[in-house]
Amino acid sequence: MDKTISYLRILFHILTLLLIILSLYPGSILGFLLYGDFRLQPQITKDFLYISSQHLYVYGLVATLGFFSYLRDRKFKIVVIYLFFLSIILEVSHLVIFERLFQISDLAGNILGVLIVYMVVLIYKFWRK
Repeated sequence: MDKTISYLRILFHILTLLLIILSLYPGSILGFLLYGDFRLQPQITKDFLYISSQHLYVYGLVATLGFFSYLRDRKFKIVVIYLFFLSIILEVSHLVIFERLFQISDLAGNILGVLIVYMVVLIYKFWRK
């Protein structure tokens, strides 16, 4: 296996773990680091209609790393399924986590972030043949 692919996989797994921690923590760790308040959520850009832009960016980044690092591996389909389920499970878990809110716009951003990258990868695989 190529060294670059190994590093991409390690980065993918580290970012996925960080995403899980940030999503399941009751409060905003980033809000605390930036503003000193666990109740404040940093907003980089405005949301797109009914889709959370923050979630779209984060899940798009994680999906890009995951899909391209496992592109030529037989585990690619498992990574695709894993990221789709992770995007749903982490947001639905906010229904039971204190200080977290379940929002359809966040769920839409999660799923759309993974879906857009998946479509790009499918197009890439098609044109590469």
